Amino acid sequence: MKEGIPFFAILAAYLCGAIPFAFIIARARGVDIRAVGSGNVGATNVFRSVGKPWGVLTFLLDALKGFIPALAFPAVAHNWEFAAPDWLGLACGAAAIAGHTWPIWLGFKGGKGVATGAGALLAVAPWAFAAGLAAWLLVFLLSRYVSLASILAAASAAAAGWVVYGREPARPIVLSVLAALVVVRHRSNVRRLLAGTELRAGASRVSTP
Repeated sequence: MKEGIPFFAILAAYLCGAIPFAFIIARARGVDIRAVGSGNVGATNVFRSVGKPWGVLTFLLDALKGFIPALAFPAVAHNWEFAAPDWLGLACGAAAIAGHTWPIWLGFKGGKGVATGAGALLAVAPWAFAAGLAAWLLVFLLSRYVSLASILAAASAAAAGWVVYGREPARPIVLSVLAALVVVRHRSNVRRLLAGTELRAGASRVSTP
């Protein structure tokens, strides 16, 4: 029975990550977040389409979806007298990101994983989180593009992972995969950035793509 604890911890992390806070918060305000703005089920779209306080709340809750499973679920497993493997926190964080990106409750169509990824990084790779946060703030302040800041933050976190945690290849490998996922999930933003049509922070979206 104890051998199955990692599986159940990872499954619980996925289900935690799959809680669609952006959808729930927007729906409570009378908005279907999938039908407004970018259509993305994430904090940035809530920020633009529902309101700034609700966007901030969504971001914090989405980050907690990554932080709590990555930090707490291995500890819970340990309390069940199970020697949780070192990789369990990393796996739970990745599962929470997968849940946010492909939530079972919304037909596997979710957000882009940035906030949930940030929460997971804070728990399992704090130096990579710090590098990603610094990159995000710098790029955002210079460009006012949330998407560009998110992409470069993910890349910076992955690069920092190889520098700081290179002797433990599991972490930098997972960080690199997650960074690639962020880029893929932002592919429509990349196209708009290249075309010069991406919205800057504070701008209003006049039509739904």
